[in-house]
Amino acid sequence: MVLMTTSDLPLKRIARGKVRDVYEVDGDRLLLVATDRVSAYDVVMAEPIPMKGAVLTQTSAWWFRQLEGVVQHHMIAADADAIIAQVPALRPHRAEIAGRAMLCRRGTVFPIECVIRGYLSGSAWREYAKAGTLAGETLPGGLKESGRLDPPIFSPATKAESGHDENITVSQMAKVLGQDVTAELERLTRVVYTKGRDVALKQGIIIADTKFEFGRTKAGEILLIDEVMTPDSSRFWPLDGYAPGKPQPSFDKQPLRDWLDVERHAGRWNGDAPAPKLPTEVVDATSKRYLEAYRRLTGAELAV
Repeated sequence: MVLMTTSDLPLKRIARGKVRDVYEVDGDRLLLVATDRVSAYDVVMAEPIPMKGAVLTQTSAWWFRQLEGVVQHHMIAADADAIIAQVPALRPHRAEIAGRAMLCRRGTVFPIECVIRGYLSGSAWREYAKAGTLAGETLPGGLKESGRLDPPIFSPATKAESGHDENITVSQMAKVLGQDVTAELERLTRVVYTKGRDVALKQGIIIADTKFEFGRTKAGEILLIDEVMTPDSSRFWPLDGYAPGKPQPSFDKQPLRDWLDVERHAGRWNGDAPAPKLPTEVVDATSKRYLEAYRRLTGAELAV
């Protein structure tokens, strides 16, 4: 498969994120292209991670298919030939888009990340351990790191173009989007997460937390958009060996983070861009982790 750090397609590119390039097809459709770029600690690495873009796109496509009838979403097609049939200008670029591109319905993105936490981990655990709160709101006492939260906590965050997203309260979200939209996005977030958590558990994966994005079409329909329950947008833990009270191993870019932590603590990296050159073994280990997440979740090897 072609390694890609940046895309160059015969469409108007309207956005470039840390991982995805977004192209305009027409007034009603977009093409999302997941490159093999990888970021950690808000810094994009120079070295791509083989198959990462395909894992993210095809994991999302798999989830959209599971969610038919549960939520309206933006996916039209994630198969290269199906995309080319609708956008013939991409035919000479089949090798570039294979596996990593998704043709989507277009909508206006709500400027809030809809984060939901089914287990207490990461930044939420750090805030709770320090102050007993999440986004400044008090949680019950006696919770454990990695412990299951029933019901899950809806924990929205601002969408940062660069740097860290910031946890906000639901009331702060309502000041931005209004009460009705906020309530509907929380409802949809809970519905999608509950479905995803139950499906993943049957596959031996705990989705500890995840974040969703939603958009609204010209007709006013709310759609689930972007990536859905991937190793980049979620915390995946293996069910076998799960033990609350400590951090859990995860199916994501942890090998990369671990190596960068060593470099930072040794004084060889200050945490800012540019990142140090990644050793081949770190790139390979990270790629294998992404592919294993796809295999464990879907029960199939990734074929593009």
